[in-house]
Amino acid sequence: MDLEGGTRRNSSKKDSWRTVLTLAYQSLGVVYGDLSISPLYVFRSTFGEGIGHSNTNEEIYGVLSLVFWSVTLVPLVKYVFIVLRADDNGEGGTFALYSLLCRYAKVNSLPNCQLADEELSEYKKDGCGGGVSNGKGFAFRLKSTLEKRKVLQKFLLVLALIGTCMVIGDGVLTPALSVFSAISGFELSMSKEHHAYVEVPVACIILVGLFALQHFGTHRVGFMFAPIVMAWLFCISAIGIYNIFHWNSQIYRALCPIYAFRFMRQNQTGGWMALGGVLLSITGSEAMFADLGHFSQLSIQIAFTSVVYPSLILAYMGQAAYLSRHHDTEHAYHFGFYVSVPEKLRWPVLVLAVFAAVVGSQAIITGTFSIIKQCSALNCFPRVKVVHTSSKIHGQIYIPEINWLLMILCLAVTIGFRNTQHLGHASGLAVITVMLVTTCLMSLVIVLCWHQNVFFALAFVLFFGTIESVFFSASLTKFLQGAWVPIALAFVFITVMYVWHYGTHKKYEFDVQNKVSINWLLGIGPSIGIVRVRGVGLIHTDLVSGIPVIFSHFVTNLPAFHQILVFLCIKHVPVPHVRPEERFLVGRVGPRNFRIYRCIVRYGYRDIHKDDVEFENDLLCSIAEFIRTGSIGISSNDEVEKHDKMTVVGTYSSQTILRCSDNNSDNNVDNVDSEETSSELKEIKSPQVNQQKKKVRFLVPESPKIDTEAKEELEEVMEAREAGIAYIIGHSYMKAKPGSSTIKKIAINFVYEFLRRNSRAPSFVLGVPHASSLEVGMMYQV
Repeated sequence: MDLEGGTRRNSSKKDSWRTVLTLAYQSLGVVYGDLSISPLYVFRSTFGEGIGHSNTNEEIYGVLSLVFWSVTLVPLVKYVFIVLRADDNGEGGTFALYSLLCRYAKVNSLPNCQLADEELSEYKKDGCGGGVSNGKGFAFRLKSTLEKRKVLQKFLLVLALIGTCMVIGDGVLTPALSVFSAISGFELSMSKEHHAYVEVPVACIILVGLFALQHFGTHRVGFMFAPIVMAWLFCISAIGIYNIFHWNSQIYRALCPIYAFRFMRQNQTGGWMALGGVLLSITGSEAMFADLGHFSQLSIQIAFTSVVYPSLILAYMGQAAYLSRHHDTEHAYHFGFYVSVPEKLRWPVLVLAVFAAVVGSQAIITGTFSIIKQCSALNCFPRVKVVHTSSKIHGQIYIPEINWLLMILCLAVTIGFRNTQHLGHASGLAVITVMLVTTCLMSLVIVLCWHQNVFFALAFVLFFGTIESVFFSASLTKFLQGAWVPIALAFVFITVMYVWHYGTHKKYEFDVQNKVSINWLLGIGPSIGIVRVRGVGLIHTDLVSGIPVIFSHFVTNLPAFHQILVFLCIKHVPVPHVRPEERFLVGRVGPRNFRIYRCIVRYGYRDIHKDDVEFENDLLCSIAEFIRTGSIGISSNDEVEKHDKMTVVGTYSSQTILRCSDNNSDNNVDNVDSEETSSELKEIKSPQVNQQKKKVRFLVPESPKIDTEAKEELEEVMEAREAGIAYIIGHSYMKAKPGSSTIKKIAINFVYEFLRRNSRAPSFVLGVPHASSLEVGMMYQV
C-alpha cells in the first residue's frame, strides 16, 4: 500500500472523466442506498398519523407535493449545489466543517497547535485568501468574537459533537428501518400472526450479514452493491412510469406547491405531525456529504442529478397515482409501497428491495466510520483501530470495534421496536438533527471561509433552518413513540466524546505547566553525573516546546540517557492531509554538542501512519537533512540562540539532496558510476540484523558547504543508529486533584480512565518493538 501518494486521490490534479464516472457508479452503491429505498416507507409513515384519504385526493396530492419539494430543496439544492462545495480539501461531514472553522477562526480544539502549522499548503483552501484579516466588516468581528470567547468555542465544539453523535445514532437506526421496510412485503402473502413471527428473525439475519460484509471495504462493497441500486432505481422508476400512465396521468399537477399549503391548512395539527413521515424522504442526504472523502464532489453530483433524483420523483409520483385511484384503507398496508407494484412483479421486487435495503444501510455505516476517524484524530473520540481497505482511495476505511458495536445496537432496536413506525420516528429525529447542525456550521463557513456577504449566510440559515426546524419540531412530538432512542444514544456518545476531549486537554495542560526549561538540562548534568550511553533515544511527548516532565522524572531517577536524544511529538493538525515534504519539523534542544533534537511529526486527520521501520528511517533521515542544511551559514555563536528554531523537513522519499533508502531498493547503488560515487558520496550502512527488515542507508554529499562539525555530527548520528534505537514512552495515570468537584472526579477518575485503559494506544506506541521500549509511569493530578 502506498501510504503517501497513492492514497491521496483528492489532489490538485483533476480526475479524468473515466475516473469520475467510475466513482459516480460506485457512489450509487455506497452513498445513495438510503435515499433510494425511502419510497418503501414514506407514504406509509406519513398516512400512519391519522391522515384521511378522501375521494378528492387532496391528501395524496398534498403529501406528494411536500415530498417533491422536500427532496428538491434539501438533497438537491442544499447538499448537491451548496454544502458539497464546503469540503475540507476533499473531505466532508460535520467534522470537516468544524475543521474548516478551526483553521479560519482559530477555534482549534487541538492544544499543541503552532504557527508553523498555518504554513502547510493545505491549511488554506484555494481562492479563500485573507478576506477576514483586513480588520473590517462583519466577518472580521465574528472571527474576533469566536477567538476571544471560550464559551462560544466550547459551544461550537458541542454543536459538532451533537451532529457527530446523531450520525452514529442514524448508523444504528437506518439499517433496522431499511431492512424492516423491505421485508414488510411478506404481509401481502401471509397472515398478520405469521408475519409477526417471520419479520424479526429474517431482519436480524440480514443485518448480521450486512455488518459481516464491512471488512471487505468500501471499494469492493461499492462495486458489489452499485448494480443492485442501479437495478432498484430502474425498477421503481419503471413502476412509477407505469402507474402514472395507467392510473392517473394528471398526477404531475401535485408538484405545484399550492397543494402542500392546502394540505397543511386543512389538516393543521395532523398535517404538522405527518411531516415526520415526509422527513423520511430525505434521510440519507447527509451521507452525500459525510461520504465525500470516499469519492469526489463531481461524481456524487452526477450520480444524484442524473440517476437518483429523477428515479425517486417518478417512484413517488407513481405511488401517488396508484393511491389516487384506490381509496380502500381497510388494511394497514394500503399505503405501503408493495400495493402499488403490479401483482406479477411483487415477489421479484420484494427480493430486489431486500437487497436494496441492505445497500441502503451501507451509506450511513460508511459515513459513521469516516466521521469517527476524524473525531479520533482531533482528540474527540477514544482511539480505535482503523483499517484502510484501499491502496488507491485514502478515505475508504473500516473500524472493527465500531462495526460490531453498531451491529449489536442495531439488533437491539430491531428486536425491541419490531415496528417500522417507531423506527421511522427515531431515524427521522437523528437525521434532521444532523441537518440542523450542518446548516448552522455552514452559515459560519459561508462568512468566515468563503468570505461571502453576511446576508447570503443569513438567507441560507433562515431558509433551510426554517424548513428543518419545522421537521425537527414534528419529530420531537414522537418522543415517546421511538424518538427517544437517538436522544439517549447521543447523550451516551457525547458524554464519552466530551470527557475524552476534556481529559486529553487536561493531560496536555499538566504537561505544559510542569515542563522544564533547557536551563534545567544544562545545569543538572554536573550535579548528578549524567552518563551518555550509545544509541538513539526517542522520547514520545505531546509537547511542541520545552522538556517533558516524563523525561525529568526519568533522568532524576536514572541519570543516564542516549548519545543522540530526540524529543518526538506526533500530532494531528486540522487538515485532511499533510504532504510528505512538510511532514517533519526538526530543531535542536540546547547547543550542538548536546546532540539533543526535537522532531514534530504532523499528520492530517485522514493521513495513514507508517509502520515503525519506515517511520524510523524517515525520522533519522529528517534529522540528518536538518544537520546538513542547518550547518550552512550558522556560526557557533548563533547555535544557542537558534536551538528553539524549527525547520520543515520532508520524508526521505521527498528528499533529493540527502538521499535515504532501504537495502531492498538500493541493491543497485553499487552499480552507480564509480567515479561519481567515490567523489561525491559517502555511504554509512546500518548493521546487519537477523530478521528481514528495511535497513536505512544515508548517502551524505561530500560538499565543501558542509563544515567539519556537521560531518562529525552526521557520523555520530549514524553510529548511534547502528547501536540501536530505544523508545522511552510515558505511561500516565490521571486523577482529579483533591478538592475537585464531584462531577470532575467522576469524569476524570472513572470515565476517562476507563476509556483510556480500554482504548488503543497511539499508533506510534503500537509499532514500537517490545525489546526496545521503556515505559515511564507517572501519576498526573489535574
